[in-house]
Amino acid sequence: MGDLEIRAAVAADVSAIVAMLADDPLGAQRESPDDLTPYLAALERLRSDPNQHLVVAVRESRVVGTLQLTVIPGLSRKGATRAIVEGVRVHADERGSGLGTQLIEWAIDESRRQDCQLVQLTSDVTRPDAHRFYERLGFTASHVGFKLPL
Repeated sequence: MGDLEIRAAVAADVSAIVAMLADDPLGAQRESPDDLTPYLAALERLRSDPNQHLVVAVRESRVVGTLQLTVIPGLSRKGATRAIVEGVRVHADERGSGLGTQLIEWAIDESRRQDCQLVQLTSDVTRPDAHRFYERLGFTASHVGFKLPL
């Protein structure tokens, strides 16, 4: 496999990102790769916020992975800044290659660079393989998450 570059996502990457988001049973129900308009608008919102880092992993000029890192200043934990990892996806052709580990390691390193004291993420209860992956990387399933659709 060729060299890997992890860089900020740009508009030209959105189609590949959305395709990865839609390429699983959960994503297939909630993503719409045929209309990129809302995704492009979201990218502009993300790019205008210095605490948002939407990145892509590129190998041989092809987007093969993505994640979003959000840095959140806070008062709890003695004013700690935390990072949330969201939307981690690896192209089907790259799964099992170590790319997911490289993406998460990038997120952890960037979180340290941003002076975060904690990195957290959520993973759908229907993804036991993802849970094992995150645990292998040192994450612990310490909380129960809740959602309220609006």
